[in-house]
Amino acid sequence: MRVVIAEDNALLREGLIALLSDHDIEVVAQVDDGPGLLRVINGHKPDLAIVDVRLPPTFTDEGVRAAIEARRRHPGVGILILSQYVEPVYTAELLADGAEGVGYLLKERVGEVTAFLDAVGRVAAGGTALDSEVVSALLRARNPSDDEGELTGLSPREREVLGLMAEGRTNAAIARELVVTASAVEKHVSSIFSKLDLAASNDDHRRVLAVLTYLRASD
Repeated sequence: MRVVIAEDNALLREGLIALLSDHDIEVVAQVDDGPGLLRVINGHKPDLAIVDVRLPPTFTDEGVRAAIEARRRHPGVGILILSQYVEPVYTAELLADGAEGVGYLLKERVGEVTAFLDAVGRVAAGGTALDSEVVSALLRARNPSDDEGELTGLSPREREVLGLMAEGRTNAAIARELVVTASAVEKHVSSIFSKLDLAASNDDHRRVLAVLTYLRASD
């Protein structure tokens, strides 16, 4: 796997490089601003870009803007955003064109090495990895009350399952998290698809569409 990193904090950047290198993940370039990210992606065509939301010069949203532009130019490159705080609006923007190859984690998760590396591999392979706190914030933004939103037909357990799906969890991982059987999770997922009117199709990935159903509503 080939990775580029856009992070202005030199200590965190070097820590990421060391962590990834120790696990046989090649960091082919490192930059500290948005234009640099686009430049190295153009030049190296990596599998994944790890990007800080806030980069110079204004430290507002330069990183995520560069990431969105990178996805537009190079749809096959996975984007894993790292943020100091929960900023769900940026997640919704990244997911606007699809959830494949997108991740959004709090920086503190880097210390959870196994989970972080799993997220890196998942996003690089075209999957999704969303921080549980980001998912919770998006869910609150989408459904401020039980009387609104497209998810009102879902049971509390189904919403819980959908939230874990949005984090990129497999059915087996959801079963372990909720301490239920895999077949029980499969029934919940099937019910979610049915209630969200997501019929089986050869063209659409219902799991991704189910997640986007509520993530997009935070715009």
